[in-house]
Amino acid sequence: MSVLVWAYGEEYEEEREDILDAVDTVFSSGCLVLGPSVRNFEAEFAEYHGLGHCVGVDNGTNAVKLALQALGIGPGDEVITVSNTAAPTVVAIAGTGADVKFVDIDPTTYLMDTAQLAAAVTPRTRCVVPVHLYGQCVAMTDIAELARTHGLSIVEDCAQAHGARHRGQLAGTFGDAAAYSFYPTKVLGAYGDGGAVLTRGPDTDRALRRLRYYGMEDRYFVEALPGHNSRLDEVQAEILRRKLRRLDTYIAARRAVADRYQEALKDTPLVLPHIAPGNDHVYYVYVVRHPQRDLILERLRTHGIELNVSYRWPVHTMTAFAGTPAGDTHLPATEQCADEIFSLPMYPSLRPDLQDRVIEALLKVLSTLDPA
Repeated sequence: MSVLVWAYGEEYEEEREDILDAVDTVFSSGCLVLGPSVRNFEAEFAEYHGLGHCVGVDNGTNAVKLALQALGIGPGDEVITVSNTAAPTVVAIAGTGADVKFVDIDPTTYLMDTAQLAAAVTPRTRCVVPVHLYGQCVAMTDIAELARTHGLSIVEDCAQAHGARHRGQLAGTFGDAAAYSFYPTKVLGAYGDGGAVLTRGPDTDRALRRLRYYGMEDRYFVEALPGHNSRLDEVQAEILRRKLRRLDTYIAARRAVADRYQEALKDTPLVLPHIAPGNDHVYYVYVVRHPQRDLILERLRTHGIELNVSYRWPVHTMTAFAGTPAGDTHLPATEQCADEIFSLPMYPSLRPDLQDRVIEALLKVLSTLDPA
């Protein structure tokens, strides 16, 4: 039996009755699109974060794109983000017509190096998209100060940081808007695609609701363009409502898995996750680092252990950005990180015996490596 980096079977067995009841609730309601489940989830997710507005959308990519568009970001504008992220972050920015500008990462946390932001700002810069990667927050107090100084918007990419905190404040509550993905692997995951945008202001909320629904505010009357078909599914919203009540339990379970890794691997040559000062990590993934990463992964496969790399290819090196200013970028910390990091299995229902298999195999493989 292979050990996978993520699996949902055991969690589903534990929550099956509630999940199926959620589906039945929607199917019995007579309302399958933008109904009470979406409205209730939006209200409850906003309340969890202490904010007034949440708009459910179809996925995390469109959550970023629509958040930017609702803030007026478009062609001719420049948006600063990182290349060490899932490609959808950058695809969403490019989808607005804005230009992407990358800054490098902190080599210890793999998060945006906020010390590089001021030098990256130009007269065309309109927005910063910090990515709260792997389960912990970027130093948002630094970004908020820079945004105030230069009159920039902030859209937080919170796809990997549901429930994470920086200096006691929840991810998603620092900027003008925050984009979430509820892809099944996430800390708060649906049983399919889903996303949401949190925002403070009623004007941005209204713009988002129009953007996700063809540019309409009332049926069949388009108020403004652009418009999209980007609605959160009613079934997924009802499932997310149920799972939101268990979010803090999921986070506690992830931290317990991380603690077991930390204890078992602390005396190995692996570089283990570093928690930035003031952060509460939720461990969307448990990322470790070693210069012989590819050899380790190859040998682990012989033990039935299949692991992921998040992310093997920095976005600025991808062919889609070749010949653009974003592609003509040298990011030494990002590029070295991409050659060395990999992720160990991490999900709340990971059984101790399966985690032990991963640890034992990893220790065995590490013992066979030639010293660097």
